[in-house]
Amino acid sequence: MLRNGLEPWHLLIVAIVVILLFGSKKLPDTARALGKSLRILKSETKAMKDESGDDKNAPGAGVVRAGEAPAAANDRGPAAH
Repeated sequence: MLRNGLEPWHLLIVAIVVILLFGSKKLPDTARALGKSLRILKSETKAMKDESGDDKNAPGAGVVRAGEAPAAANDRGPAAH
């Protein structure tokens, strides 16, 4: 029954409905705002990845986050005497 879920004429109908609902004047502004939001999201996720890689020796580096295995007792550095 549903051999191909999405055919070219389906996309055409969706495009026409979107243009009718939002108007042709708002679509470029909406697309720009969406693109800007995606760029911000991408830069923030990259910054978070870089930050997590640089904080190996920072205070709180021994904190176990969800999904990570705790460090072994020997990996905690020199013991205080």
